[in-house]
Amino acid sequence: MSDILNHIEENPKETQRLIGLGYEQLQQLIQNAERLHDEKQADLESKKIRIISGGGGRKPKLSIKEQIILTLVYLRHLSTFQLLGIQFGVSESTANDTFNYWLPILRELLPSSLIEQVKKNESDLMVVKEILTEYELIVDSYEQVRERPGDNEEQEKYFSGKKSNHTFKSQIIIMPDGRDIVDVVAGEPGPKSDITMFRENRDNFDPKQSFKGDLGYLGEDLIDTPIKKPRNKELTTKQKKSNKEFSSKRVFVEHRIRSVKIFRVVQDRFRLNPKKYEQVILTICGLVRLRIGSLILPVEIYPMPSG
Repeated sequence: MSDILNHIEENPKETQRLIGLGYEQLQQLIQNAERLHDEKQADLESKKIRIISGGGGRKPKLSIKEQIILTLVYLRHLSTFQLLGIQFGVSESTANDTFNYWLPILRELLPSSLIEQVKKNESDLMVVKEILTEYELIVDSYEQVRERPGDNEEQEKYFSGKKSNHTFKSQIIIMPDGRDIVDVVAGEPGPKSDITMFRENRDNFDPKQSFKGDLGYLGEDLIDTPIKKPRNKELTTKQKKSNKEFSSKRVFVEHRIRSVKIFRVVQDRFRLNPKKYEQVILTICGLVRLRIGSLILPVEIYPMPSG
């Protein structure tokens, strides 16, 4: 058993600091991830043409539980795969391979938003969209520095003057009190304006849906924004009070973005393959939904032994 897994088992209250989830949430995630892993392996086996019986070959050094925790540790702390391998007693390449195997499984298990969670069922999606119109949702975006693209066109496309760096931009829409993530768009070029990104994705919602956003969305009829200070003038006392009240309601989206950024892979320079960015961010949003209780994973109930 790895030192990290052993520490979690002996100190369950520290699980959230270590991997971003509570101990019970981790157990639920492991149970569901292992089930999905078994289903995928069984499907692969059914398609193989074998000349020797199954069950042979080299056994993995890490248990499934350790492999999942390794993946979560990377997302939470952004260790190098070399260091991660040392921590778990495997090679750097094994740590890398382990992460890249389990990331898509976690992504499949953890819908990043309420919209994604229900979109497979058209009738459920329509009901949710209708219910959401009763609320004024909060929208915001953030940028994350990425590795400098090698292609000149890509460099121009992703260079953000605001950050003086090459960045990805993501948009997050939440419930008014922040209790759930309603929609996520991840991996757009950093220079793209907030209002453009919103307009490109507003078809995800009912036409009557209303939103609240900052001045980056000024000019969009569907979004309520604060009062902009006139050029060479000051806001009145009443206007300042109105903006303060507005900010107190919009602050929940800042809190939710902060919840996403406790995972260092979202906070620091993104070092993985840029093609994985969307997958990583949406997985993190799913983990946050599990952490705050808006996403409940099924738990298998084992029958009590008789006698």
